[in-house]
Amino acid sequence: MAQKIVVIGGVALGPKAACRCLRLAPDTELTLIDENVFISYGGCGLPYYVSGEIQAIDALRSTNYQVVRDPDFFKRMKGFTVRNQTRALSIDRQAKTVHIKDVVTGQEEDLPYDKLVLATGARPSMPPIEGRDLKNVFNLTHLEDAAAIRKKCESGQVTEAVVIGGGFIGLETAVALADMWGINTTVVEMTPYLMSAVLPESLGRMAEHDLIKHNVNICTNEKTVKIEGENGAVKAVVTDKRTIKAQLVIVAAGFIPNSQLAKDAGLELGPRGAIIVDEHMRTTDPDIYAGGDCVSIKNIITGKYGYLPLGSLSNRQGRVIGTNLAGGDDTFPGFVGSWCVKLFDLSIAATGLTIDQARREGYDAISVLVEQLDRAHFYPEKDMMALEIVVEKGTKRVLGMQGASMNAHGLKARIDAVAGVLQYSKPTVLEISNLEVSYAPPFASAMDVVNVAANVADNVLAGRFQAVTPTEFVKLWQERDQNNVFFIDARPAKAGREMASKLPGWHAIPLEELQDRLDEIPSDRKIAIICNTGLRSYDSLLIMAKHGIKDVVNSVGGMQAIMYMGLDRELK
Repeated sequence: MAQKIVVIGGVALGPKAACRCLRLAPDTELTLIDENVFISYGGCGLPYYVSGEIQAIDALRSTNYQVVRDPDFFKRMKGFTVRNQTRALSIDRQAKTVHIKDVVTGQEEDLPYDKLVLATGARPSMPPIEGRDLKNVFNLTHLEDAAAIRKKCESGQVTEAVVIGGGFIGLETAVALADMWGINTTVVEMTPYLMSAVLPESLGRMAEHDLIKHNVNICTNEKTVKIEGENGAVKAVVTDKRTIKAQLVIVAAGFIPNSQLAKDAGLELGPRGAIIVDEHMRTTDPDIYAGGDCVSIKNIITGKYGYLPLGSLSNRQGRVIGTNLAGGDDTFPGFVGSWCVKLFDLSIAATGLTIDQARREGYDAISVLVEQLDRAHFYPEKDMMALEIVVEKGTKRVLGMQGASMNAHGLKARIDAVAGVLQYSKPTVLEISNLEVSYAPPFASAMDVVNVAANVADNVLAGRFQAVTPTEFVKLWQERDQNNVFFIDARPAKAGREMASKLPGWHAIPLEELQDRLDEIPSDRKIAIICNTGLRSYDSLLIMAKHGIKDVVNSVGGMQAIMYMGLDRELK
């Protein structure tokens, strides 16, 4: 008799698991249920539909060969039944049935199963803000949301918008509203800098500066108090610091796993209430699988269960579940946490732990920021790339890397290379220093920026120099008199002298001239040195150390990092 399988949830993981299962075991009797009208769409593409980069909303529901993935498609092409607009109400594990309800007719029934898949996803976190039920207050999690937001923008009735939340979706939406529709957009984020949950401060500030340059207003360290309305529709957002006019509000405050069905059925839950699964994606009931945004899986770096709702993980987990439903023995190893996001000029990508995450997990860790050209310095087309590497002190184990660049594809390639190593080993700085990456001048430097990041971290760990972040360097400058700090600009003469002409106390001593100008450097004061990226200043401090000048701090990332963070305006 054919195995009966029920899949609850039809966005990403559910259809993937169902299709994989039917490919391997075509005689399976499989039913997929979902309470929404639309199923199997690319949720990560919603901001790009709002922006107009994706013209037709059905493109998000279509296959590579432009066939819309609706219930009829899955029946005809994939061999299983989809019952959309059908809600799962409860699971009877003993009877092995799912109690369901047709949300249109109200009819209820029990669906029997041999194996069950929970692909219930996550719902947007909606802070308890007064006015959140007003018209024109949206989340951006469903096709219907994207269609309604875009229609509102196309109407020309929105001149001001507020995005509550400075994470992935919030920033992608802010870019869409400001860039395509010319809407005066404000991002309100309650933490000190954007994407603070997944980025170090240096790169969070770079993201912020990129948005500000393109006329997006950024309000960090600011809490939304309420949303004010007029005639039932939003008219303003009130924070603990100001009132911001708005005809459109997007709440992008994170996600909560949809795990109530699992909880009610007695399945074990983990961090943030997500469903615990093993490496085969089985729950604590061996006949029930779960995956995607509703599950908690192991963080490969820490070994602990964590929660990371990403479409890329959902699709890979769906394949594993589908294989196992068909009698296979596939496993999913866990996650290291790799992601990327495009803003205006800048793209951001990351893998593994940030320095703050590492320290919260108990690692005695450092992080080092480097700025280097993404291609050979002599190649005519090139961009700067910032990489921050996170390393455990004693073991020199690399725990993560984050980056920012205008070269989105080049940045992603570097982060992906490190992600692959993190997933299957515990690399040290030496191994990343010697990581083999392809080289030709149009693509990279002979010593790639990934290798350089590891080399700089190795130098810091070995005590060869004392690094300060761009923020720390600027603070040293602002407090230079009380701290008695002597500042050196090691850049080529023109750049350094131009800065020195504007800033009393800023000393232009290019690397090429340093050997002959050592007598200008005081021996009884701390020295703070900077160059364009950190390389020339490192060579300079080695020369100074050779002559007994050792109380020197080097600004990692140099002036490039300071400018990308928008901190150059604070050097005055």
